[in-house]
Amino acid sequence: MYLYGKIVQVKSKDTSASSAKDPVAVPQGAEHAEHRLPQPIVSNDAEGVGSDAPKPIREDLKTEVLAKDFRTLAKASGRLILIIAAAAIAGYLLKFLWTGLLPVILAILVTTVLYPVTAWMRTKLHFPGALAAATTLLGFFAIVTGIFAAMAPTVKSQSQDLIQQAQGGIDELIKLGKKLPVDIDETKVQQLIDDVTNAAKGQASNIATGVMSGFSTVSSIVVTVVIMLFLTFFFIKEGEKFLPWMRKYTGFPAGWHMTELCNRIWKTLSGYIQAQATVALVDAVLIGLGLMVLQVPLAFVIGVVTFFASFIPLVGAITAGALAVIVALVSHGLTTALLALLVVVAVQQIEGNVLQPILQSKAMGLHAAVILLSVTVGSALAGIVGAFLAVPVAATIGVIFRYQALVTSIRAGEVDPNEAEIVTGAPKPKRKARLQKQKEDAEAHIDASGNSLELDAARSVEKLDPDSPRAKVRELYNMIAPRPSA
Repeated sequence: MYLYGKIVQVKSKDTSASSAKDPVAVPQGAEHAEHRLPQPIVSNDAEGVGSDAPKPIREDLKTEVLAKDFRTLAKASGRLILIIAAAAIAGYLLKFLWTGLLPVILAILVTTVLYPVTAWMRTKLHFPGALAAATTLLGFFAIVTGIFAAMAPTVKSQSQDLIQQAQGGIDELIKLGKKLPVDIDETKVQQLIDDVTNAAKGQASNIATGVMSGFSTVSSIVVTVVIMLFLTFFFIKEGEKFLPWMRKYTGFPAGWHMTELCNRIWKTLSGYIQAQATVALVDAVLIGLGLMVLQVPLAFVIGVVTFFASFIPLVGAITAGALAVIVALVSHGLTTALLALLVVVAVQQIEGNVLQPILQSKAMGLHAAVILLSVTVGSALAGIVGAFLAVPVAATIGVIFRYQALVTSIRAGEVDPNEAEIVTGAPKPKRKARLQKQKEDAEAHIDASGNSLELDAARSVEKLDPDSPRAKVRELYNMIAPRPSA
């Protein structure tokens, strides 16, 4: 038979022995054509006899790739479904645990503000722990109670005048509308005013319910506040004992992971609450003083409302500003309302362009869209309480994700475990700056061999005490990092 120009002579039974040894006949020029032509698609049996049957075609690689992609997608979808189901179950159980969980969350947030005061009393004034905690808590309670007690007479004395001024302002608007070159039906305008007034009266109970959503009854409010105060007392008195107690029962890897994560969460929450309190105080003082200069009623009350509303980012400032403008409008007319609006806008510009970049640039690490979405979801789930807690909860979730990303990068070998940031046992800002200056001075005097006693001393802050919490976290980072191959 002929295969790509080669003539294979098959030996027959009646040929001589000499003819069996004859070479295979090759046409002229075939020895060069063998290099030019493609190799035959044949398979050989055990005797080496060729066959012109083509080899079976291998499975398409694209099919294998698509099948692998679908298997990966199916696994990821299954895991996503499990995560969503777990989140749904956790949300369902949260309804039953909310009454007990709410005072704990509020106590933690209050502790972030009061703990530095307690620590200062212990170190500077040498107060015992219980006395420092009790003094701080009583002072906080006295300040909050005094603010609301000072608001009550102002609201009582000026609310009636404000209602009368509002009615007078509406009458002035009606008179102004008559002077316009537009035919306005006074009866319809009065009917609209009556409808709005009746609707406001009818929704008063709903508004109160919305403000207090998250608390079921007045008794639950009292219970929540009392539990929160007791928990706050114990947190500021013995809060530093929690992490060692937790490590006692969780062991080395998990315990120190939780220690570093809790310290990161604490740093974020305390930074956010303290920065937000400073911003809220500045907003309240400036807006309150501006309204007092304009002689707007309830200026002090509006200032207090502005302070508490500022703890709800984005939404709270707008609400407090709108309240100030409305009160100015119904009390002194359009000109005063525009001036009040100018004051509010100026204060918000100072907050957004000066205070927030300085005080809150690294406090949360959340995008404005995430903050707005979290406030919206929190207010829908738990009203004012949910809106207040939305940003701290979102910031906590962000800290957890960032720490998981750091640990993953260390395990993958993308981050040097000796260069990764550690929050646990971090030195105070002044000490940190002093150590950094010492390190820079030592590096400037390194000798030609690269050795420097000053540099080793500057870097020995973690080597001095191998049992320190900071050294333990560094050891944990090195333990989870991949080992170099031999």
